[in-house]
Amino acid sequence: MPIEPYFSMTETGDTAFAVEGATVKFGPGVLSEIGGDARSLGMSRVAVFTDRWVAKLKPLDTVVASLRGAGIDTVVYDEVAVEPTDVSFQAATRFAVEGKFDGFVSVGGGSVIDTCKAANLYSTYPDDMMAYVNAPVGAAKAVPGPLKPHIACPTTFGTASECTGHAICDFLEIGAKSGIVSKRLKPTLGLLDPTVLHTLPTVIVAANGFDVLTHAIESFTARPYTKRPKPAQPSLRPTSQGANPYSDFSCLEAIRIAGKYLEKAVLDPTDFSIREPLMFAGMLAGIGFNNAGCHIPHGMSYAVSGLAKNYFAPGYPKDHPMVPHGVAVVVNAPAAFRFTGPACPERHLRAAEALGADIREVDPKDAGFVLANRFIEMMKKTGIPNGLSGVGFGFGDIPALVSKTMPQKRLLDNSPRPVAKEDLERMFREAVTYWP
Repeated sequence: MPIEPYFSMTETGDTAFAVEGATVKFGPGVLSEIGGDARSLGMSRVAVFTDRWVAKLKPLDTVVASLRGAGIDTVVYDEVAVEPTDVSFQAATRFAVEGKFDGFVSVGGGSVIDTCKAANLYSTYPDDMMAYVNAPVGAAKAVPGPLKPHIACPTTFGTASECTGHAICDFLEIGAKSGIVSKRLKPTLGLLDPTVLHTLPTVIVAANGFDVLTHAIESFTARPYTKRPKPAQPSLRPTSQGANPYSDFSCLEAIRIAGKYLEKAVLDPTDFSIREPLMFAGMLAGIGFNNAGCHIPHGMSYAVSGLAKNYFAPGYPKDHPMVPHGVAVVVNAPAAFRFTGPACPERHLRAAEALGADIREVDPKDAGFVLANRFIEMMKKTGIPNGLSGVGFGFGDIPALVSKTMPQKRLLDNSPRPVAKEDLERMFREAVTYWP
């Protein structure tokens, strides 16, 4: 008997799921412990990755002082690009190769942590840039072996990159995002210090919060692992294995916590106590989606990010047009949840309830709309742009958006409902504007 009916066995589906945990320390002040942590991992010469904005903040000073205080040779690389590209990944890799480091530290948001993962990989096992990238964009070559130790120190809470084996970037020539997924990319240790969020602008808090929610809801509503084709051998079981009982626990709690605190954190930027549970929710969502995988909203977001043309997000660098990842995901999410609702209405209703929606007397056929409406309500209250139109896209951009989304096979295949080109066209149309 399955743990719940959603995980009922199928003739060709998998019969097992893997549990990939994350090694983290959580609490105020943990960044000051990094010197001892690095020593215990055998590090003696360390590359510290950051960007030029975080480089001016206290968290980097704390990390560097602790490392050097432990007698570790420490070199800072502060040229990480916010929303990295294949070009910036390659530049970071050159630095890593030339530096001959035996350990890596990342201090920043998901862009910094992902760049550090990529530099660790390509400097350890050099290859063509596209070799390890997900198919069909790249060759999806398996990472050959263990990487050097990597301690991730997030200064945001949305991506949960410290908990995952994902490294994502924009590929400039094709105008879309993709990345590398391997359990070997997952940082050796994550240090989550909630005090780093005290300087985070509210617009970034909002974008991070919706990244947490979409990670968790997509993973909770993903196709069950029992409907993913069984691998030919255990080593081929993917990281994005579909919804499973383990990921369910962390995802539902992440939805509940973020649903309770996100609006408050944006509307009252002086109450820093609210930000600690949000960072915890981000960690839980990261553990969940690292084991289950996201689906349609993230797949659509990669096209939005890759085709950004005239949108400059408040609170982010202004050197080039950019739709921040959390925003690129959430502007598509309500349309996507309307589409996926019929595939697993009970799960969409449970997610909506965890977000604070009243689901009493709701007809299951309306589950996706109830979840979408709660999302739209939260988007309005927290200043998120009004769909694709709010970030510079219109109906005329839909063919290009669909074209750049179709290659995101890893994500689209994880949807609880099969996705055709015509479905994406309809979802992008619905996502152009959500309210008058």
